[in-house]
Amino acid sequence: MSAYQTVCILAALAFSLGFLNQYLMRMQTTIAITSGALAISVVLMVLGKTLWPELADLAVHTLSSIDFPDFVLRGVLGPLLFAGGLGINLEAMRQQKWEIGVLVVFGVICSTVLVGLGLWLLAELLSLQIPLVYCLLFGAIISPTDPIAVLAIVKKLNAPEQIAVQLEGESLFNDGIGLVMFLTVYAVAFGSGHASTSLVLEIVAQEVVGGLLFGLLIGLLAHFMISATDEGPMELGLTMCVPTAGFVVANMLGVSGPLAMVVAGIIVGNWTRKSGFSDEGRHFLDKFWALLDEALNALLFLMIGLAMVMIAYHPVVVVLSVAAIALVLAARFATVGLSFAGFRRFRRYHMYSVRILSWGGLRGALSLAMAISIPTGVAVGARGEFDLRDLLVAVTYAVVLFSIIVQGITIAPIVRRSRAEADSRGEAA
Repeated sequence: MSAYQTVCILAALAFSLGFLNQYLMRMQTTIAITSGALAISVVLMVLGKTLWPELADLAVHTLSSIDFPDFVLRGVLGPLLFAGGLGINLEAMRQQKWEIGVLVVFGVICSTVLVGLGLWLLAELLSLQIPLVYCLLFGAIISPTDPIAVLAIVKKLNAPEQIAVQLEGESLFNDGIGLVMFLTVYAVAFGSGHASTSLVLEIVAQEVVGGLLFGLLIGLLAHFMISATDEGPMELGLTMCVPTAGFVVANMLGVSGPLAMVVAGIIVGNWTRKSGFSDEGRHFLDKFWALLDEALNALLFLMIGLAMVMIAYHPVVVVLSVAAIALVLAARFATVGLSFAGFRRFRRYHMYSVRILSWGGLRGALSLAMAISIPTGVAVGARGEFDLRDLLVAVTYAVVLFSIIVQGITIAPIVRRSRAEADSRGEAA
């Protein structure tokens, strides 16, 4: 099958799982789709090793026809982040700008170092002998929270507003810092061999500053074009041009497409929504983007679950993956806890802030796409028995699955308790 045919079949499977979830599991839709796809992967793997070897080969060949990093990083990420930016309340985010800024910058950098050092020590204990630079590369891959997973799962739980704004803002903006960390460590690991100040500043200027300015430019362009027409379908069509053509151009220019889409989405969602749309366009804006967001999320989370058939686990790698899950969670709690220890010197916060932000900092398709983008052929281990990319993809996949399924399911009770506590104290939720 062609890539287009594969996507069509996968989309139908994703919505079928979502439909069945209404009557069987009754879970959050994206979690149900990921769990269902994971179950299908396990069945395919069992049948492939027992009764029907060709079935597993067919599944691997079919999924391989889609370039997952390209599909995520240069494809669906643009519309999903633009949709997330549309729903951001700029005034509420402005009130939390310092908290979001610290969580984005300090959180990603500190977590990258903690996870990298921790993985290096764990690998030494397991006699894997993974060089420190590759462990730090994993830290850069897994430290940024995934805006797709956070917005798809946590945002819909009706968390206290202060916490929701911090979590959404952090997840939408930390891609820029996460990408700087990833590209810097990547350059050291596979390129120049040293991380100079000029290299970091060059990446920051091109990716982060360039992405923010480009997002401002296309957001303003979209605003003026939408304001110049009163045709509802044309207005919605113009919003589609931003995360499609705009995202492509951003990638061609080498600036951060994710940051550009978030900025453009915030402009259209806050400024253009109030003064640029006709009544018809404003009425259908959220419905249109909610539908597109739901469709792309369903397809993406299905592909995450099905990716199990393409990953081979060694017993030592399984042990490392389980330890990495605990390590990533510990680093997340440490960075969020330290951040709020400083925040609370200046402002009061909800007593569940650290718990929700730590447990709700989900990882997803972005981390998996970055891991898959690592070049093959780099041998690690005491005898060079493991390929670096295969190893990091396996560990990243374990963290992502735990994040989406376990954390995604168990965050709901924590949010409910936080709202009940706020009600009992008579505080605003």
